[in-house]
Amino acid sequence: GLMLAWVCDLIVASEDAFFQDPVVRMGIPGVEYFAHGFELPPRVAKEFLLLGERMPASRAYNFGMVNSVVPRDGLEEEVRRIANKLAEMPRLGLSLTKQAINHVEDLRGKRTAMDAVFHMHHFAHAQNDLVSGDSLAGLTGKSMASANKQAAE
Repeated sequence: GLMLAWVCDLIVASEDAFFQDPVVRMGIPGVEYFAHGFELPPRVAKEFLLLGERMPASRAYNFGMVNSVVPRDGLEEEVRRIANKLAEMPRLGLSLTKQAINHVEDLRGKRTAMDAVFHMHHFAHAQNDLVSGDSLAGLTGKSMASANKQAAE
């Protein structure tokens, strides 16, 4: 879910939403779409990854990781309002604006950083496979989600 959210241009989260990247438990340096250092301040990105704990939507908003946080029952209405407003904007202006911001991210090294960490990610999977015979270090998404739910209760 984190990777799906981070590729979006705008993120509206419900108040009960959270973000998490617990894959350090598997010996992996983060999800494949490694935007941590661009979405969060470096020290917070390290905390987020090294501890693998849930970050509530309200905290993510404070770092600029999400655009807004709304009550769950108002989520669809808010997203529809934003979509309708965007639909009224000139398409060329929207496209050029998005290209301009993406270009600035690339100049800051986002693409290069993501490429480097993507290789580290796959190296870690290969290391797990060599050491334990399991590229996920004996963990699965389902087992991690279950442990996560238990820890949150």
